[in-house]
Amino acid sequence: MLEKLKDRHNQMMIFFTLFIMILFMRLFILTIIEGNEYKKKADEIRIKKIPITAQRGEIRDRYGRPLAVNKPSFTVQIMKNELIDEKINGISVKLLNILQKNGEKYNDNLPIEIENEQFYYTFDKEIKDWIDKNKYFLEGVDVDRINNGEKLFNALRKNLEIDPKLTVFEAQSIMQKEHEIYPPISVKTMKFIPQMKKENFLKKYSLDKKLDAREAFFALKEKFKIPNSYSNDNTRKILIVRNELKDQGYRQYQPVKLAMNVNEKTIAEIEENNMDLPGVNIEVEPIRYYPNDNLASHSIGYLGKISDVEIEKYTKELGYLQSDLIGKDGIEHVFENELKGKDGAKYVEVDVYGRLVNTLRQEAPKKGKNIYLTIDTKLQKVAEDSLKHALEQIQKGGTFKSKWGDYKYSEAYPHATSGAVVVLDVNTGEVLALANYPSFDPNLFATGILSKDWKTLQGENPRDQLSPLPLFNVATKTAVQPGSIFKMITGLAALEGGMNPSQKLYDNGHIMLGGKSYGCWIWNDYHGKHGWVDLFKALEVSCNYYFYNVSTAWDHYKNKPLNIDMNVDKILKYASMFGLGQRTGIEISESAYGVPDPKRKMKSTENSLIRILRLKQKEYFKDEILQNEEEIENQIHEIAGWIKENPSRGTLIKRIEKLDVKEDKVVSLTDMIKYSYFNQSKWTKGDTFNLAIGQGEHSYTPLQMTNYIATLANGGYKNKVSIVRKVGEKNQSIMMKKDSKNKLDLKNDVNLSYVKQGMANVTQGEEGTGRRLFMNFPIKVAGKTGTAQKSGKIQPKDEVAYLNKHLKWIAPNIDRELLERKTNEYKEEYHDDGVAMRQAIKDITKGKVTNELMDRFKEDYDNFAWFASYAPIEKPQIAVVALAFQGGHGGYIAPVAKEIMAEYFKIEEEYDKIILKNTLVN
Repeated sequence: MLEKLKDRHNQMMIFFTLFIMILFMRLFILTIIEGNEYKKKADEIRIKKIPITAQRGEIRDRYGRPLAVNKPSFTVQIMKNELIDEKINGISVKLLNILQKNGEKYNDNLPIEIENEQFYYTFDKEIKDWIDKNKYFLEGVDVDRINNGEKLFNALRKNLEIDPKLTVFEAQSIMQKEHEIYPPISVKTMKFIPQMKKENFLKKYSLDKKLDAREAFFALKEKFKIPNSYSNDNTRKILIVRNELKDQGYRQYQPVKLAMNVNEKTIAEIEENNMDLPGVNIEVEPIRYYPNDNLASHSIGYLGKISDVEIEKYTKELGYLQSDLIGKDGIEHVFENELKGKDGAKYVEVDVYGRLVNTLRQEAPKKGKNIYLTIDTKLQKVAEDSLKHALEQIQKGGTFKSKWGDYKYSEAYPHATSGAVVVLDVNTGEVLALANYPSFDPNLFATGILSKDWKTLQGENPRDQLSPLPLFNVATKTAVQPGSIFKMITGLAALEGGMNPSQKLYDNGHIMLGGKSYGCWIWNDYHGKHGWVDLFKALEVSCNYYFYNVSTAWDHYKNKPLNIDMNVDKILKYASMFGLGQRTGIEISESAYGVPDPKRKMKSTENSLIRILRLKQKEYFKDEILQNEEEIENQIHEIAGWIKENPSRGTLIKRIEKLDVKEDKVVSLTDMIKYSYFNQSKWTKGDTFNLAIGQGEHSYTPLQMTNYIATLANGGYKNKVSIVRKVGEKNQSIMMKKDSKNKLDLKNDVNLSYVKQGMANVTQGEEGTGRRLFMNFPIKVAGKTGTAQKSGKIQPKDEVAYLNKHLKWIAPNIDRELLERKTNEYKEEYHDDGVAMRQAIKDITKGKVTNELMDRFKEDYDNFAWFASYAPIEKPQIAVVALAFQGGHGGYIAPVAKEIMAEYFKIEEEYDKIILKNTLVN
């Protein structure tokens, strides 16, 4: 036996046998005897990933100057796993009092507000605010009856004339892409998104979804056992913090960010009270910072919270946290993926309650890519400062102060409160400057914008179509008539059709068509005439009469045809060729509405008639038919469908009498339909006149107009516009100079030189409309002034206040008590105090006081002022186009272009060199 044990082979067998027995015994103990205990420990420990947000890539100008960067800031955080539930109430009140006292922004996602002891859901207000802001698209709709998303969606669909055969998803796409309307509706459920959020909020706390705001508030107070010793205001502070903690859920290991970018005074106060604020920590985190404040804000854009519409895309598909801020507009939005970078992570162990146990490892975040814009910061600042200065001086009839020569405004235009200017490199299509006024400071959005700050960025008067909107990019999104800066298109089309640029036509002042006068501006203002003019002189003095002639191929003074191939379609063909009404290709959001279409005029007029009949259905149709929405729609469309036939007035009266129209309204409805719509629906020679001089149905953005001028200047090469020069280290959008693929297909390129000579005459000619400003300027500039008429009245912010103020002149003998009583009656019908009062005045005066009489004390809109230019004349480098809303005259905005030219060409530096050279010689 002992001999066998001495055998090495047997020894190995015994060793492995014992080893396996011990192993099985240990396994038995771990799995059977102590298995439950270890299972419990395993269940209690989890490895969790805490994201570390990557720094956003920076946005810089073409020379690397910073436009949007990141800076360290102090963040107030609450660690849920360090809090004792009994102390949350006191900590919440004390912490929020410190933040409020120091004017800090903090996360307030509790959707119950209290104002004057009145409770309301922010969700309900969000829906109401959206409807109020978009009433323009809801003409003829009783908004008070819109109590669900489906009704709102259908009302918008009807008013926007979206094909009813399309699916709701297709209709939504058209609303967003073509009309830029984003109703707060989930088309899957046809519910208001804020309503769904409210239901989810109540469900989160197991509350009845039928509870109103007050009931929900006190239900939450009872749920969290908040003592009655706390006021409603302090109770709300407690609920704000508890709501943030609730949203954190199981993730107690993750800190709850309550306030970002707090100041040092706040930090010191929190540190002083740290014994009373357990679980409250201060961390240093990067936030977005815009070092130049408002500069180029519309191009850069701003950040914002992820909306409910975006939540699925960003959190589920792209891995964002719900608390992350994303780009909402401009470059920040378009290049969100590149700027975002790659988040890092800290891997930690947590217990079964989500409390932090141990930190395992950390992955460093990767910063996003830098975006380099084509903008020159210095030129951008000159553009913004000069635009602001010009508008301020135009408003008061002051003087534009400049080292290159002052410009005195002879007349004040107090409503010149908005404008834009665009500067393009004519050879590449790069945006060198893009300025809007008013603008905004994107720093307001860096950590989430306060409601009071948000209100300052909204229009002061939503009833005024031209009320300044700081967030709106006028340069890329506002399309208006171009006025006389369009005349180069008409002139070029005529030249291409065989017109001799030196052929002189006589300007006889005005042309009468069907009892209406179409006059040259010199006739309208002074009863003057330009006499004999050719193309060059016509552009120099901006002679309307000349362009009336060539647009219709008819010499109206001699009453004989011009031997050219020319009509309205040719004008519109060349407008399209130069990119007017089309997207320019710029990376940020822009609007484009196409060129006018004579064939579309009748359909457009028909749609306008449908909208006005819907709006005034209560005025014209019998009460009994108003209850039948389908039938009223059928009758409205039946009336509008007669537009192509345009029957006689007598025939119209007979037809309308057969419909459910009030007997006393048949004649007035007939006359409105016949003379304001049917007779205006066909394309006329007068329409062509208007288009030829940049009036009528034209609607183009300053950016489109600048690209058109750049195309003229560079010899007919239409470049794609770009505002991005480089993404990271990769070139993004630098154009090849004069790419043959972009060359316009003209019959004769020399025709461009004739048009450009006319533009040169504007600033260099003896009678040029821009001569006064540029005659002594060291750089030779080609230009064109433009004045575009804006029809309509400026609507007051408060219609009732306006009517009361002027009532003694509008209706001097009206019974005030009767007016008040009638107005109150109509309020229930019209749901608008102003409309109700106007209708009451009409009724009491039996129609003697018309809309025109009531509006006679309202101011008319002033003209749009345009100036288009490029320089130098010999070898063009840049194109500059400026626009002032209600700026009066085109020349009024021209000083902005001159300041930009001086900065771009470094005129001051050249002057300094000349002075220095002369000094050295002497």
